[in-house]
Amino acid sequence: MDLIALQNWLDNAAFAVLFVTMLIYWSSAAFPQIPYLSSIGATGMGIANLCIAALLGARWLEAGYFPLSNLYESLFFIAWGITAVHFLAESMSRSPLVGVMTAPVAMAITAFATLTLPQQMQVAEPLVPALKSNWLMMHVSVMLLSYAALMVGALLAIIFLIVTRGQNIELKGSSVGTGAYRLNRSTNSATSTPATTEVVSAMGSGGTAVLTPVKSMNVTTLSPQRLSLAESLDNISYRIIGLGFPLLTIGIIAGAVWANEAWGSYWSWDPKETWALITWLVFAAYLHARITRGWQGRRPAILAASGFLVVWICYLGVNLLGKGLHSYGWFF
Repeated sequence: MDLIALQNWLDNAAFAVLFVTMLIYWSSAAFPQIPYLSSIGATGMGIANLCIAALLGARWLEAGYFPLSNLYESLFFIAWGITAVHFLAESMSRSPLVGVMTAPVAMAITAFATLTLPQQMQVAEPLVPALKSNWLMMHVSVMLLSYAALMVGALLAIIFLIVTRGQNIELKGSSVGTGAYRLNRSTNSATSTPATTEVVSAMGSGGTAVLTPVKSMNVTTLSPQRLSLAESLDNISYRIIGLGFPLLTIGIIAGAVWANEAWGSYWSWDPKETWALITWLVFAAYLHARITRGWQGRRPAILAASGFLVVWICYLGVNLLGKGLHSYGWFF
């Protein structure tokens, strides 16, 4: 079997395995009483990850350069990144709900690359002059890995909103920081209760502050199992985004250095560069709210969930909407 035939077999195999894995994860969530479904799903994600890695390796051997020069290659690389980050998230949460969201996204990406892209876009071609640089592997691979991590973190935030039905709940300290979101640690109950804090209400004649307990914002109680799952999802989403954000920062810096080397300018306000900056600002705002402001629960989850759309606009949308310096090897 030659390398081209092997690639065709591997991309179809990756799609088929991810499709079956998606169904297994959905069945595991629908019928939690059936044992081993989650383990089978994790095995499927592992097989898909290996198939995609083998595909990229065969592509590398065939083309003679790191396979990140066109849409087909980058789609499979980002699918590989999602399946890899999936294992990190699932190992921390031990919940099949992670695969319920990540498996269909990875499957849709491979389906788009395998079944939708024209055949000429799936063929490895010689690099255009701007891509003949050692920065290709550094910049593009780090950016795509950051997209994968940020998308998984955003998907976990979406799961959190589904589990909590979008309601405001009080969590028990899954975030770093000491902001305005106060937590009640005085109860050992599994369900949450509204936190209280004390504020200065008046000054006595002797200059003594009078402290008055004030109820915090209204919060919704959940069952112990649902609350535990929500806390886990909130915490893991925060950690995964905390992994993807430094990668995004490094990727943007590396891209600026490469742009200066290739085009003589560190920043040109190209559509891709602009949306990379917007993506960076969205997740910077999320981390700032978590770390400095102490936000937890619904508000940061909504911000992270919106980041899922922003990442896709940055990665793919700008290439559909208009031309720019990053359009080579994609749609235009």
